[in-house]
Amino acid sequence: MASKIETKIIVIDDDPTGSQTVHSCLLLTRWDVETLIYALQDESPLFFILSNTRSMDAARAASVTREICVSLRGALDELNNQGWKITPIVVSRSDSTLRGHYPVETDIIAQELGPFDAHFMIPAFFEAGRFTRGNIHYLLADGKPVPVHETEFAGDSVFGFSTSCMPDYVEEKTRGRIKAAQVQCFTLDEVRGNCRHRLRQLSGNVCCVVNCETLDDLNHFAGQLHAAMQEGKRFFFRSAASLLTALARLPAQPVKAEDMGCYVRDQKPGVIVIGSHIAKTSAQLAHLQQHTGVQSILVNVERLNVSASHWAELAAPYVNSIVRQIDAAHAHGKTVVIYTSRAELKFPTQAERLAFGERVSAFLMEIVQRLPRTIGFLISKGGITSNDVLSAGLDLRQSRVLGQIITGCSVIRCPANHGLFPNLPVVIFPGNVGDETALVKAYNILSAGSVQNTGYQTA
Repeated sequence: MASKIETKIIVIDDDPTGSQTVHSCLLLTRWDVETLIYALQDESPLFFILSNTRSMDAARAASVTREICVSLRGALDELNNQGWKITPIVVSRSDSTLRGHYPVETDIIAQELGPFDAHFMIPAFFEAGRFTRGNIHYLLADGKPVPVHETEFAGDSVFGFSTSCMPDYVEEKTRGRIKAAQVQCFTLDEVRGNCRHRLRQLSGNVCCVVNCETLDDLNHFAGQLHAAMQEGKRFFFRSAASLLTALARLPAQPVKAEDMGCYVRDQKPGVIVIGSHIAKTSAQLAHLQQHTGVQSILVNVERLNVSASHWAELAAPYVNSIVRQIDAAHAHGKTVVIYTSRAELKFPTQAERLAFGERVSAFLMEIVQRLPRTIGFLISKGGITSNDVLSAGLDLRQSRVLGQIITGCSVIRCPANHGLFPNLPVVIFPGNVGDETALVKAYNILSAGSVQNTGYQTA
């Protein structure tokens, strides 16, 4: 075949929510060479590999990231041998509130896909009020900027941190391997001006922090990055979602957010699955219960804190009970919200906490697999929950992002030949996105495309 050269943005996403600012691209839950070749040849300028490493310990996250990189290198080499040369722009997409396996994942990417001249730390997610100014990363809370280390996210039992100053964060997370003074910081003036000369001087995989307050800032900076990369500089990125918008330069999504009720199957009610237990999610759940006619079903996670030997004996009847409640509500035209108890259980070790999280997820995914086949839509709340819904509950090898139903919340659709839920629209709703009304807004758009019976109550 004739030689073909193109650039492809390849996003290794530690949970499935990073597509929350883009559309018309593939999400992959597998990363064998054949699947990656298919995605590399897709028309979209970017695609996502859902590694789900945020749900893992550091050792497993490193192993999975390396596996992805090795497969990606193989796919690129195979296409190159066919005359299809692809210049990859690799993005390690993670949380805008600084939770995740840094520098584990970036170290592996540098080892397997390098050498690189620099890696850029850009955790901005403007759509949810996360930006970096004066090297401090902020979160907007009630309209006021709060350094993220002063929020609940900094106290995460797995990914906690003590500072919002990005160079200091890098030093803390790398345990001093990269000193704060070694981090190169791009100021707002540089990002908004001309910093091409400085970009050309970067080398040795130096760590860079990028200050940015608006998407216009990143759009301008991305143009300078593209120019430097076209001149031969090799960069990769540790970022939240907004950078992807700037790098990909996509047009408006094909179907407007307010019209996404058109994807609801056969005007049927849906199901909402909530795994995230953070305060924002709990407030959104409470608002949903107070202002809609959804039928609520609680999954008490304390009942799942049992030994493996007692799991089958105790969990199976509990699943059956919940499935019967869902079937009854659906038969009466009700959308069901299935949610885990709000208190986070405490465990002696991080490993035990992660293992219990996997057990709860497996329980929820069995419920997803046994949902009524005629549901009209599905909303999945929480990053790890959403990843498991796509990969385990729905067993999707790949899916395509249709766009966002509300800010920060993507919609994908099961393929027409899906074994359980053909053409089912699925909302990927991050735990930490939106105000207390956001879940209701998404529900209302979808319920406008379905026929809901609001008078039914279970005993």
